[in-house]
Amino acid sequence: MSSPAATTPRQRHGSMTLEDLLRRELTAELADATGAARPVLAAGQAGRARKGEDYAMLKQGLERHPGASFSAFAMFDGHNGGAAAVYAKENLLRNVLGCVPQDLTRDEWLAALPRALVAGFVKTDKDFQTRAHSSGTTVTLVIIDGSVVTAASVGDSRCVLEADGSIYYLSADHRFDACGEEVGRVTECGGEVGRLNVIGGAEIGPLRCWPGGLCLSRSIGDQDVGEFIIAVPFVKQIKLSSAGGRLIISSDGVWDALTAEMAFNCARGLPPEAAADQIVKEAVEPKGLRDDTTCIVIDMMPPEKPKSTIHSRKKARNGFNLIKNIFFKKKTSDSLSHADTEQTSEPDLVEEVFEDGCPSLLRWLDSEYPVRNMFKLFVCAICQVELETGQGISIHEGLSKPGKLSPWDGPFLCHSCQEKKEAMEGKRPSRDSSSRNSGSSE
Repeated sequence: MSSPAATTPRQRHGSMTLEDLLRRELTAELADATGAARPVLAAGQAGRARKGEDYAMLKQGLERHPGASFSAFAMFDGHNGGAAAVYAKENLLRNVLGCVPQDLTRDEWLAALPRALVAGFVKTDKDFQTRAHSSGTTVTLVIIDGSVVTAASVGDSRCVLEADGSIYYLSADHRFDACGEEVGRVTECGGEVGRLNVIGGAEIGPLRCWPGGLCLSRSIGDQDVGEFIIAVPFVKQIKLSSAGGRLIISSDGVWDALTAEMAFNCARGLPPEAAADQIVKEAVEPKGLRDDTTCIVIDMMPPEKPKSTIHSRKKARNGFNLIKNIFFKKKTSDSLSHADTEQTSEPDLVEEVFEDGCPSLLRWLDSEYPVRNMFKLFVCAICQVELETGQGISIHEGLSKPGKLSPWDGPFLCHSCQEKKEAMEGKRPSRDSSSRNSGSSE
């Protein structure tokens, strides 16, 4: 009777060689052993309602595919009713994730997020406006994947980070009073920006866009305002240091009363839910509850390292070296010694990865952005509907880029998304409008 064949390092395990299987498993073990752990998240919220138009979203441990998790937090501050805020809360994150290709590596996913956030915001706005509601909402959406924080915002809700002894602003304020560039963009697209007229011709209050009287240049919804009030968000992505940090996401009820420094200081040392409650209390008590006031606090803490970490790390590395020397005939002592040295180096700092508040969809969707070939060839880059032959319109249609891109180069938009893009740029008649009046949307 013949003896069974000996197992060799190159024997197949399914479609993977034994060598590759060992390499993958030991690499994962080594990554865990070297302390490449994700920050521990703790989150809480608090709020006081006057109109009931503020909505918050706190979702932890979401999976984009098995073994790859992230968390998402958002603030929706509605106006003219809560319909837009509720719709955005229920649909925005799904729309964003629907704009990201499947099976990306983590680095590819993080690089794709900024452009997917823009597409998801615009799709949510476009879909909601088909419901003919006049309400609108500000949005600040934050996605946390390990130590990388990506924030996208329209309106005047804000996200601020305290880390390494400094404060970082992860959102932009889209009030007309705060941004002259946005005033210029809206007026060039056909809108009128000015203050409210009262009897005698006097002007009072903040700058607003007419028709509609909205004091924000960017939002989701607002059917009664021109489409030059856009849903293209400001996007910022940062990488935390190993020390972690604290995020505060709040509606303008907080920021109209407190600076970022005041908000962090008044809640220092408190756990997230108590901190959020204290921030709301500090914002509301001096002048009473004038607006819905809601706050989310997220602590991103470094994981606790057991006392045996160094010993465990060396043990795991020694095991890895033994098997690797058997199968791969390579020494790892030099590289591992270098890794040990890095553990005692100076602490890392917060790193800005990406920041852009450009209002142009063309620029956001252009293939020059970080992740090339992100969009499927026959799918609308905004609403993700499948396009039949001849249906898609290239974002380069009508542009002259000698030697670079042609009209038949993607990404492509469906006809309704192309119309949306052109209306946002003031190239098509906007929605029906009325003259300036005293009605205010925000």
